[in-house]
Amino acid sequence: MVPAMQPRIIGREEHGISRKQISPNALHALYRLHDSGFVAYLVGGCVRDLILGRIPKDFDIVTDAAPGQIKRLFRNARIIGRRFRLVHLHFQDEILEVSTFRAAAPPEEEETEEVDSEKRPPRHLKDEDGMVLRDNVFGTPEQDALRRDFTINALAYNIDDFSVIDYTNGMSDLERRLIRPIGDPFVRFTEDPVRMIRAVRFAASHDLAIDTGAWDVICELSPTIARAAPARLYEEMLKIFLLGSARPVSTLLEKSGILATLFPGMIRWFAANSDLPTLLQANMESLDRLHKKGLSPSPPLFLAMLFGPGIEEEALARHREGIPYLQALDSVCGLFLEELVKTVCVPGRIGGQLRRILALQSSLHRIPPRRPASLAGRPEFADAMTYLVFTTKMREEGRKSREWWKNFINSPAEISLEPSTDAVAVSAKRRRRKRRRSCPAARIAAP
Repeated sequence: MVPAMQPRIIGREEHGISRKQISPNALHALYRLHDSGFVAYLVGGCVRDLILGRIPKDFDIVTDAAPGQIKRLFRNARIIGRRFRLVHLHFQDEILEVSTFRAAAPPEEEETEEVDSEKRPPRHLKDEDGMVLRDNVFGTPEQDALRRDFTINALAYNIDDFSVIDYTNGMSDLERRLIRPIGDPFVRFTEDPVRMIRAVRFAASHDLAIDTGAWDVICELSPTIARAAPARLYEEMLKIFLLGSARPVSTLLEKSGILATLFPGMIRWFAANSDLPTLLQANMESLDRLHKKGLSPSPPLFLAMLFGPGIEEEALARHREGIPYLQALDSVCGLFLEELVKTVCVPGRIGGQLRRILALQSSLHRIPPRRPASLAGRPEFADAMTYLVFTTKMREEGRKSREWWKNFINSPAEISLEPSTDAVAVSAKRRRRKRRRSCPAARIAAP
């Protein structure tokens, strides 16, 4: 039997975490578990961020209580997940994730995809390439720490004595501002390819460096990111691009090769137009500025900023061949989304909003626009205007459109909406034209 590893115990005077920084709901859950005789820790990114002096986005709890025991303790508990069985505690203002200590399955217990359907569902399941499909083997605090992705995410805050428990030398790596996988990087990134994206995200958002050996493995395994579930990759895309570090994360994704795997269409656009990478970086900087101002870009706006310039460029190329522009735009956008969902599953509703944001651009560029009040009342108008402003900052042809709409939004009553003489004549002609009444019998008899 392998002896238990002795962790480093970091006292409250050393780590600087105060309970005032912790969500009251998380404290309530920790104390209820502790008072019921269970071990209960805060774990993962929230501990990392508290030590770094950042405000955590969420608080995750780990315990030796099984999911069923947790559910019996909390009326607001819901057991979820197939790959990982865990519990969500639903409060009015947040959802807490509570999981049971887990362990990597011993070799003799590991099962492959070829499992008899009549057997019980396997506790641990990998595919033929080594990616974990199911992982519900409960273990000890030490085993749970060692199966996490990075050392800086394996730190645990113990509500019993307010100490930080460190099994993986994560505190030292945090002080060195280093992202280092726990164990063999090749194995860990093969088990869960999304860990490569997480490494890039933490490096960009927390200004950390990725361990050199781990970075080399990420570059080698970047094509395998396509093996992850497309719906999960969509959620990861929202995390990495909408939380204030879109510019640096896009650079790291491109350098690692992950960007080419996720968005092959974008790489084709880059090859066809050398200006697009520069415009993309400018758009990502714009998203970061919105986040710093406390504004949260919507997913359709994010997709427009990321893919819009390439879609518009390809639509213009088709338009030059004689296809009406809006028809070309709709076709290009549809084909691109059809290709994209194979790797990143964008919901149909979000894809439709992306199309409408891009389709509105031709109307917004027309000065004066037709029925501006009607345009301003459309659901996508705010995102379409934001896209117009950001994507035309480097182009002179968009300046007049930006100024006109800015004046209209600030003082619509003072803007001259006088249409041209030709437009007046066409409008009058339409009003004079009377609708002919046709005989129903004639319609039926017509060939």
